[in-house]
Amino acid sequence: MEPLVKLINYTPNPERIIAAAARLCYSDKNGEDLFENLTDSEVEKLVRKIISLGHYSVLEHVSFTFAISGISRVTTHQLVRHRVGCSYSQRSQRYIEEDNFNYIIPPSIQERPELLKKYEETMNQLNSLYEEFAKVVPKEDARFLLPQAIESKIMVTYSLRALLHFLELRTCRRAQWEIQTLAWKMLKEAKKVAPLLFEDAGPGCLRGPCPEGKLSCGDPYFSNGIEL
Repeated sequence: MEPLVKLINYTPNPERIIAAAARLCYSDKNGEDLFENLTDSEVEKLVRKIISLGHYSVLEHVSFTFAISGISRVTTHQLVRHRVGCSYSQRSQRYIEEDNFNYIIPPSIQERPELLKKYEETMNQLNSLYEEFAKVVPKEDARFLLPQAIESKIMVTYSLRALLHFLELRTCRRAQWEIQTLAWKMLKEAKKVAPLLFEDAGPGCLRGPCPEGKLSCGDPYFSNGIEL
């Protein structure tokens, strides 16, 4: 099972909003006039300049909302560590029954038949125990038996500034494999609707020396198999 990612909403005309906000700081015109009267070429030039200079405060006027499924609780725990400019709503294990739950299998286990068998047996056992406990105790208590491997669903909204920061960290090859795959898929979705804003998005090695220093993977830009 791979992460399923769908961009379900985003700020309309995101590039134009950012350009108008940036120009407003140095203009006596109001924001509405700037938004309506900037030419497309002015918008493109301003957006590229803003991003290249790192003037990211104006990026906070734009947001992107993703519906995500097919990821484990391991990954949603990592996801919600990104807090500034981010909002999350996740499937509740307190109110939703998790009988016959789906679960994520790490590739390192999937490729080892002897471990895969034990893994699947353990998941089936935990599912049986969960169903047994949920008949006599509240679901909020039975959920203590559920594994981190369980498949979850989450809706996330990021400001553009927060999203670019998330993508820089989580598309890096040193990121954990599942959230790395998720990040590349989020980038692919966002790039469809705002290619200018995301043309240089991705790991830090896209824009200069690897920020991981001695921990660098030593590889140039890559997309983890995701066709952008």
